Amino acid sequence: MKVTVVGAGNVGATCADVIARKEFVHEVVLLDIKEGVSEGKSLDIWQTAPINLFDTRMIGSTNDYSRTANSDVVVITSGLPRKPGMSRDDLIATNAGIVRSVTENIIKHSPNTIIIVVSNPLDVMTYCAYLTAQIDPSRVFGMAGILDTARYRAFLAEALNVSPKDIQAVLMGGHGDTMVPLPRYTTVAGIPVTELISPEKLDAIVERTKKGGGELVNLMGTSAWYAPGAAAAQMVEAVIKDQKRIFPCCAWLNGEYGLKDIYLGVPVKLGRKGIEQIIELQLNAEEKKLLTDSAKAVKEVMGVLDNMSQAASK
Repeated sequence: MKVTVVGAGNVGATCADVIARKEFVHEVVLLDIKEGVSEGKSLDIWQTAPINLFDTRMIGSTNDYSRTANSDVVVITSGLPRKPGMSRDDLIATNAGIVRSVTENIIKHSPNTIIIVVSNPLDVMTYCAYLTAQIDPSRVFGMAGILDTARYRAFLAEALNVSPKDIQAVLMGGHGDTMVPLPRYTTVAGIPVTELISPEKLDAIVERTKKGGGELVNLMGTSAWYAPGAAAAQMVEAVIKDQKRIFPCCAWLNGEYGLKDIYLGVPVKLGRKGIEQIIELQLNAEEKKLLTDSAKAVKEVMGVLDNMSQAASK
């Protein structure tokens, strides 16, 4: 089994490191456009093998996609962070160009691969990869919900003074302020969380979760990498091991939840074929409205990409 991680920045390198340590693939290829970075980080990770006791082989490559050939799963983390003065449309245009180029090269060398997108803006970059790859959407999906629910569960574990291992949660919608946490589907060792915490405290945790990425940027001056990298690695493991895990992922909807032709965060069954099932929860009126509002926001950003593509083709 072989996995490629494109982008050797903090998120990509962390993802590659977690995959290597868990030993569920034979080979991890870390690829980047910057000369020597992926080779250096791959070598550094490989030199932890005698300490952390794993056999996963690490390969670094500077923009040589032939080294990625026949990858079972590819994780795309490439892209630039939003800089001061850069508009949302500028960010979309820049990162869409990067994701499009990466996807073309990946599909050329690994036509049967499964693609997991981590690049931001997440929902629209997953859509970009899907349009470029021209493969079944069950094999192109994005990592956002696992990260967002991890933050939500971590905050709850802290507030309740319990183990995060015992907290299960579902979170839907777009990646960002319009995400839709579902307290009704949140449990602690099977106990509804609403029985263990006040509505006010729970609402505060939900709001903190929505702004979880921004909180870290404000603290560090840059975006997070440990949790995003580990979240992407967890998705890779579910696919490679055919675990049939139920995870919130950014998936292509074709009528589910009354939504069509959109990439949006929903609970799915993740296995060897990629997204093997989209799970439709029975949402109440308030939850449906929040999901619809989130979908409208995501659709608007997807429209920006569509308009750019149409302008470029004229």
